[in-house]
Amino acid sequence: MTRFVAFLRGVNVGGINIKMADLRNVFAQLGFDDAHTVLASGNVVFSSDRTDRTKLKAEIEAALNKQFGYEAWIVLLDLDTVAAIIEAYPFDEKDGWQPYVLMSSDPAALDELAELRDDLDATLEQIELGDGVLYWEVERGQTLKSPFGKATGRKKYKSATTNRNLRTLRKVLD
Repeated sequence: MTRFVAFLRGVNVGGINIKMADLRNVFAQLGFDDAHTVLASGNVVFSSDRTDRTKLKAEIEAALNKQFGYEAWIVLLDLDTVAAIIEAYPFDEKDGWQPYVLMSSDPAALDELAELRDDLDATLEQIELGDGVLYWEVERGQTLKSPFGKATGRKKYKSATTNRNLRTLRKVLD
């Protein structure tokens, strides 16, 4: 059995409101073991002996779409990968800054977003491409206002990317 995390994009923001108990039930109905949610932002940890991640992702997205009536997108990672992502965080965490990790089911989207690196004001934010993720550190209060924050919100990235605070990822591992 592999422990996975499904990171849902856009849950409990922008009008897509899902109760975590209902979300957990969808995963249980799909036959996954030990499904539980972490925080109320669409993080579901579960176990499965299924190995085809592409099929797993498609099955979960279809079930979420059917149950909650929205176009669901997830990034699916195993817990070992989440631990490696946390360990590789490249910036020194400091007061007044938000440590984020942008995850994607489409590596090309991360590569494209990484091209913005040289155009950013390093006194407000910085990004660094990692292994399958894009690390982002931004001054607190600037997340939605910053050039990179605005870029990640573009429609073309919505179906493939989702963002989590490093603290949330640590809670997922606990």
